[in-house]
Amino acid sequence: MTGAPHYSTVRGARLAWTESGSGPPVVWAHGLTASATGAQPPGPFDWSRLEAEQRLIRYDARAHGNSTGEATPEQYTWPELALDLLALLDETAGTDQVSGIGASMGTATLLYAAVARPGRFRRLVLATPPTAGQTRARHVAGYRDGAALIEREGMAAFQAAAGPLPPVLTGIVQSPSPPSVPGSLLPSVLRGAALSDLPPATALAGIDVPVLVLAWSGDDGHPLSSARSLAETVPGARLMTADTPGQVLRWPGVVAEFLRD
Repeated sequence: MTGAPHYSTVRGARLAWTESGSGPPVVWAHGLTASATGAQPPGPFDWSRLEAEQRLIRYDARAHGNSTGEATPEQYTWPELALDLLALLDETAGTDQVSGIGASMGTATLLYAAVARPGRFRRLVLATPPTAGQTRARHVAGYRDGAALIEREGMAAFQAAAGPLPPVLTGIVQSPSPPSVPGSLLPSVLRGAALSDLPPATALAGIDVPVLVLAWSGDDGHPLSSARSLAETVPGARLMTADTPGQVLRWPGVVAEFLRD
């Protein structure tokens, strides 16, 4: 990480971002309630080795981390977050093609961005795709229940209700990180997620850049079914699954090689 974040005003929000390394640009799109511009706790998404060959742009999605937002759920739907990302890339990368790495919400953001702007991306790494389609209903209810819990009992109750980490993260992540979204905005962020789903198959089938899908087992919020569906729908996509912590820790090297090819 390099110093304090930069800020760009994008579609009414002040988005925080950092850059490190040099070479072709690659953007990191984090997951729901996470952040990218502050101190990064140990975890499975350590992309620091990319800095030897890539210009790595890390940014905080609207209302996350050091970025601002409003208490309006519609601002946090995945198509809207994709428009934020595309506008930010226009400022930070100009007309250069960009590679994208996303996780969960970040994966959904990249998919909508790639569908909205064909040719903007050079390669896509789609990690831990979220629930989609038929598997999503239960999690939509969970987002809405979580938003109501925060409004009723506060952030501490919301954090206490968090489920366990997937077994595949044993020894990599010790405990769930606290949300990087303020309690005043998190209900809206959760309700925005509840309004969202992945792009339709017909749109995904039009993505024509190399795609790597990374998925781990034992995580109901990021089921293997979503990853397999993506890999089957996006032409030429490659799927890599992890069942052990050691396999997850190999992901940064795999991503570096994928972006280099």
